Amino acid sequence: MEFSRRTAGLVLIGAGAGLLAGPFVARLFAQDQAPNRPEFTIVARDFHYSPERIEVTQDDLVKLTVRSEDLAHSFAIDEYRIVKRVPAGGSITFEFRADRAGTFRFYCNLTSEGGHSQMHGELVVRSK
Repeated sequence: MEFSRRTAGLVLIGAGAGLLAGPFVARLFAQDQAPNRPEFTIVARDFHYSPERIEVTQDDLVKLTVRSEDLAHSFAIDEYRIVKRVPAGGSITFEFRADRAGTFRFYCNLTSEGGHSQMHGELVVRSK
């Protein structure tokens, strides 16, 4: 099989364009696929969470630390099937993917003290 100069030139031009476009195209795909990784710390104290509201974007990989500054508490979000117990004076850290948009209530599901039922906040997941 013979290549003409024109064919060889087109092949080289195409290869050069591919080399130049390659990093650009790779960045486009990486932006579509790589999630944001926001990190939050929620403090549980005096039967309140602080902050009481966190906001993320759909498909973010959220890293959350919940820290107790007094009693044992818990952290639950029913729609994400998250239930974590936080020891008195301790903390827990976990990750979850915020894969659905909406506003979701988080709360303490412990019943040992009456004030636990007052502990609530919201996770806001904005659509992409």
